[in-house]
This record gives sequence, C-alpha cells and structure tokens, in this order.
Amino acid sequence: MSGRKDHHSQDGSRDGRTEPTLGNLRDLDAPRSRADDPDDRLPQINFEAPRRSAPVRRHHARLRAWHVIVAVLVLLLAGGVWTLRQYQSSLRDMVPRTELNDVLSRADAALRDGHLDGADGTSARELYQSARALEPDNDRARDGLHQVGMAELSRADTAYRAGHLDEAQQELAVARELLGGGSDVDRLDRMIQQARGAAVPADGLVAQAQQALAAGKLTGADGAGVLYQRMLAADPNNAVARHGLDQVGAGLATQVRAALANGDPNTASATIDQLAALLPTYGDLPALRAALAQAQQQGNGALLAAISQGQQALRDGRIAGSGDDTALAHFKAAQAIDPGNAQVREGLGQVAQALVVQANAALDADDTAQASSLLDQAEALAPKSADLLAARARLRSASAPAARAPANLSAKGAPAAPAPAAEPPAPPPPVLTPEQIDQVAELVHRARQAATSGQIMLPPGESAYDLYRNALAVDGNNQAALQGLQDLPGLVIQQFNQALAAGNLAKANELIGALGDLSPGDSTAGVLRGRLVDAWLDQAERQLDSGDRANAAQSIDQARKLAPYQARVRELSLRLQSGR
Repeated sequence: MSGRKDHHSQDGSRDGRTEPTLGNLRDLDAPRSRADDPDDRLPQINFEAPRRSAPVRRHHARLRAWHVIVAVLVLLLAGGVWTLRQYQSSLRDMVPRTELNDVLSRADAALRDGHLDGADGTSARELYQSARALEPDNDRARDGLHQVGMAELSRADTAYRAGHLDEAQQELAVARELLGGGSDVDRLDRMIQQARGAAVPADGLVAQAQQALAAGKLTGADGAGVLYQRMLAADPNNAVARHGLDQVGAGLATQVRAALANGDPNTASATIDQLAALLPTYGDLPALRAALAQAQQQGNGALLAAISQGQQALRDGRIAGSGDDTALAHFKAAQAIDPGNAQVREGLGQVAQALVVQANAALDADDTAQASSLLDQAEALAPKSADLLAARARLRSASAPAARAPANLSAKGAPAAPAPAAEPPAPPPPVLTPEQIDQVAELVHRARQAATSGQIMLPPGESAYDLYRNALAVDGNNQAALQGLQDLPGLVIQQFNQALAAGNLAKANELIGALGDLSPGDSTAGVLRGRLVDAWLDQAERQLDSGDRANAAQSIDQARKLAPYQARVRELSLRLQSGR
C-alpha cells in the first residue's frame, strides 16, 4: 500500500493520520523490483503457485501405505494365532463338558452319602475313576479319589477299634490302593496284625503255619511266611516264628534253584522277589541273585537271536512249512527258551495272522481245501483270533454252494463219468427258523452289552467274544456278529486306556491279554504293554517308598511278566532285595 497525504494539513496529515490509498492499478501485473516499493513494514507475500509432485511419487506413496496396512493385518493375525495357542486349553475348559460334570456331580454325591466303593458303577471310587478316564488330568477327580482313600482309612480305623479286624483289613486295602501307602496306612496295618496275633492263640498259629509249610504253601495270604510274620508281629522275640521263617526262606531258595535248573529264569526271579520281601537279610540272597543273573545272560542271547530270526523270516515271507528256517520254527524255538515271553507270543500271533491272510487269498481263488488247512494251522497258534473266526465263517459259506451244485453233465446233456472218490461236500447251511433268527439277535444284543461293560473275554460263556461266537455258530453269515467280533480289538484298546488312566492296573492287564487273543501280532499291543509296565513299576516305586515291600514285590512281578528283561525291572528288583 501507499499513503496519501491530506491536503488540508500543512504537514501532510489530518490530525496526524495517513489515509490508505490503492495506488496505481494499471501496472498491477507488471513485475516490480523491491526497490520500487516503499518500505511499508508489512511481510512479503509470495504469489508463486506451489509445485505439484509427480504422479509416480503419489503412486509409490499409496503403495507404501498398502504395505503398512497388510503388514499390520499379518501381525494381528499372527498375534491372534499365538494367543489362541497359548490359551487354547483355557478356551477348551470354557466349553461345557456335560458328561464329565455329570459324572463328577454323581461322584461327589456318592462321597457325601458314604457310598465309597462297590462294583455296580455307582460308588464314589468308580465314578471318580470314570471321570479320570474321560479327563486323566482332572484335579477334581484326583482330589475326589484322595478323599475316598482317606474316608476308607477312617473306616478301617473305626472297624479296628470295634474289633472287626477282617473288615478293617479290607477297608485298609482299598485305602492303600488309593493313597499309595503312607505312614498312617502302615501304622494301622501293624496294629491290625498285632491284634490278629493277640486274638489267635500262638499254638493255633504255629499249627497253621506248620501245616502250610508241610504242604509247600510258603507264600500268599494264608502261606507259612505270612503266618509266621503274624506271630512275630504279636511277639517280636518269638523263637518259633523266627525259625519258621528261616524254613520258609530255605524252601523258597530251593524253588529258585529248581527253576534255574529247569531253564526258567522268570520264575526264579519272581521267587527271589518273594523271598526278599519276606526275609530281606536272608543269607543266600546274594548267591541266588548271582546265579539268576548268569542264567538270564545265557538265555537272553539265544532268546533274542531266535526272535530276531523269526521276525526276519516273517519279512521274507517264510511263514510256515517244512524246515527250521521259517518264522514259525524260530518263534517255537524262542518259546522253548522262555514260554511266557511277550515278544514270542506276539511273534506267534503274527504267524497266525499271516496264515489267515493266506487262507483268505486261497478262498479268493476258490481253493477251499488249502484255506481250511491254513486256518487249522492258524487256530493252533491263536484259537481266539477275531480274524480267524471271520475267515472260518467265510469258509463255511464258500463251501455251501459247492454242496448244492448240480451233477456234472456231458456235452450231450448226459451225466458225466463219476469223479474220483473224494470227501463228501459239506451240507448246505439250513434255512434259519424264526426262533433261530430271534436267538441270534438276542445273542448279538447281549454281546454288545457285555462288550460295553468291559466283559470282553471273561466270564466264560457270558463274554462278548463267546456270545458273538455262539451267534455265528447258529448263523455263520450274520453280519452284525461278524462286525461286532472284528470291532472288539478297537474296543479293548479304548477300555485299556480308560483303565490305565483310572489306575486300575489289574483290569488293564486283563485287557492286554484279551487284545493278544483277539488280534495276535498287533503292533499296538507292544506299545500298550510298555505303558502298562511303566505303570506297574511306578506303583512298585511308590510302595517301596512307603515301606510296603510285599505289594511292591507283586507289582514288580506283574511288570516282569510283561517285560522280563527291562532295565527298570531289574533296578527295582535289586532295590527290593536290598531293603532300600
């Protein structure tokens, strides 16, 4: 701007003011130098238009923005996955578990009502064990079993104080199993044994022990060893009882030497454990252990060699037949060394399974005679195999059409010359009556119920196996019975896992045997057997820690039957024998 002086003032101002004017507007667009403008003390204004960035740079900027967005999304997704993995167990716990909660609620109610143990599935112990089968790590089920054990211990103490020693002993046995022993359990056990010794006259116990000793019954609940121990519990200085225990020790040592002489190191080892449990300081124990170790070393090499050769023969397809280089021959040689060896039984089961496969192939080729011969060989090795029974049923159905086939005719329609004399064909299966159809349906129904309740192979006649077999004896082609029979091995594995999770090792032991009968040679059996061996040895370790040497010996013996040469079996056996 430029200032305009007011002409009414001599000094160019009106009352000292300067009026603003627009100046010369004609040269507004012309460039002017800074020298042309008077210094009006106002800030300079730049009228140049701002420069625009190139379009390519804006494109790159947008790309960089999308990169950032994608990277953020990837990070968020990765964080979500990590969080889900970290807390998936917590999220799983938030899902309603109706069945588990129902079992636990019924178990709590049974515990409150005092229904601690039983065999009908409604006791607190059974229900808590069922809950642990559904969820092995469930704290509520584990704590519930501990409370049941403490309640059983309290009942045992009450029964002892009332003088009911048998009842007290039974309750204490359950408490020991659930609590894994302990000082309170051992203390009450000693008190019960002392009461028994005081209740029975010494002369009576001496007579019973001498009779058991004369009959060769050295171990067990009513064996001479336990009876003499009861006498010592009542009177620690009883010389007759001490002498009697020495006689029991000598008898057991004789049994050990006889077993070693007969080439049976497993029986010798189990007997040594029983001797060590009764008399941990028995003088001949070191010598017996040394003889056992030598026998095991000698027999182990030959046994393992025979098993290895049998497995190689299986892989080469040399299953059975003449000669001594077949799988059957090698496993039979191993069986002669160690009749109860689990690997040998599994190898013979694999031979039986291979023979059944060959029999089915013969049936595919309509060679029923060869199929029958192969199944006879398989039956001698694994008579209760589910696959064997199914193949037998198939063989019967394959033989039936041949019996109903018309006589051979010549090209002109006349009867052909009679064939050479042969075994008469099997008669066709009879048509089932309505009563037989109902009978088969009832047998299948009962078999399914028995299988669900865990009665796989026992009791005889009422087990799922026997009921399915009886149904097939009436109707060999009944698909429900065949399918149920072939489903039994899978059901056995499921029930084994439940029994092991619940700590019911005796039931798990029974189921391992059932799996070996139903599915001989199944590789799964070896894995399950290893888990059961560890469970038996874990129990033995707890029993040794609590001073329960007698039950620890039994647990070690059960593990030895399944895995006689496992290192941990030997370690715990030595610990038992050394009294540690």
